[in-house]
Amino acid sequence: MAEETKRQAPRSAPTAPARALLPFILPAVAVGVAASLIFVGVSTAAEELQKVLWGPLPDALCVGRYSVLWMFVMLVATGIAVGLVVWKVPGHAGPDPATVGLDAPVLPPAVLPGLALATALMLAGGPSLGPENPIIAVNVSLAAWLGGRLLPRRPDTLWPVLAEAATIGALFGTPVAAALVISEALAGRPMQGRLWDNLFAPLTAGACGALTTTLVARPSFDLGLPPMGHPHAKDLLAALVIAAASAALGMCAVYAFPYVHAAFRRLRHPMLMLPAGGVVLGALGALGGHLTLFKGLAEIGELSRDPEGWTAGQFATMTVVKLAALLVAASCGFRGGRIFPAVFVGTALGLCAHALVPAVNPSLGVATGVLGMLLAVTRQGWVSLFTAAVLVASPSIIALLCIASLPAWLLVTGRPQMQLREDGTPVR
Repeated sequence: MAEETKRQAPRSAPTAPARALLPFILPAVAVGVAASLIFVGVSTAAEELQKVLWGPLPDALCVGRYSVLWMFVMLVATGIAVGLVVWKVPGHAGPDPATVGLDAPVLPPAVLPGLALATALMLAGGPSLGPENPIIAVNVSLAAWLGGRLLPRRPDTLWPVLAEAATIGALFGTPVAAALVISEALAGRPMQGRLWDNLFAPLTAGACGALTTTLVARPSFDLGLPPMGHPHAKDLLAALVIAAASAALGMCAVYAFPYVHAAFRRLRHPMLMLPAGGVVLGALGALGGHLTLFKGLAEIGELSRDPEGWTAGQFATMTVVKLAALLVAASCGFRGGRIFPAVFVGTALGLCAHALVPAVNPSLGVATGVLGMLLAVTRQGWVSLFTAAVLVASPSIIALLCIASLPAWLLVTGRPQMQLREDGTPVR
């Protein structure tokens, strides 16, 4: 009887011996450090160019740095500059960004300089996109190309996973985000061995990427909002309502995405699509103000320093304008990711809820607003929870976020994603 029970008991996956994992450490460390340095290099170059374009240059021309005129000039000029890169530079700055998510394809090496240049110009010029998607694509492609030549005996599938984990760790300044994204990706694939054996090399790359970024650039995601005390029933109600409302608002942009993308595609040429997008983004910037420009990370810091400094109407305007700017920038051909501007949208929405109902703690409003928006835009559950939690230093919010994620996920799961196939239909 005991032998029969033993035979029927499910077998756990065998654990890999240490000697099978040790050879992956050096490649993971190398990819982690290199991916971080590439991310920091592109970001720093973009920041220095941004300081010139939005500082000494308008001052020398006696134009207000964030005047309506200068915002129009800069956004249209950015569209022209990126359009030239997409049109003339070898590789055309990679595939249509509307068709690319965090799981970037491996691109030929000739494409990567144009993609990095287009990304830096976009970050400096003001369109509402972040660096994540193109930087992941650059690092994944470089790692696959170099790794396949330097260490040809390693599996070809190893390098993209290491590079993606390293870049996500570098972007967020912690390997936890990388581990969450990779574990979510592994959940849909056949896996040999234990989960932690499969995560060993990516986690090493993510840790090295995060540590390198921390040492070189010292990023911080904590907004410095007042911490929330012991949660009450009203806090749970607020979390459920704000997260669901944010997810529903994000889904409005998701459903509009293929139509806006198709409208810009009718212009057929990057020198028409991108400048036209710059014109629309200039109009949105004039409506929402300069805080609705750029990727949004520095701008949410400005919002959080004075949550009482804007009215509910102003927060609502920034929420809608930033979401529209994200939609336009992602549709017209600018190279960039959607996570960072979506964080701004969720932050503004959460602060709008606090302005409307002062009893809503601003930290709770921001965290749940970001959670719902990221669930709609990225469809990455772990990344959404993690990002929402790290923005506010309140451990008591984590339980509320987990509960609030459930109805928000029901609103977004099984529905179109903010990513298109080659034929323009949305990915589900």
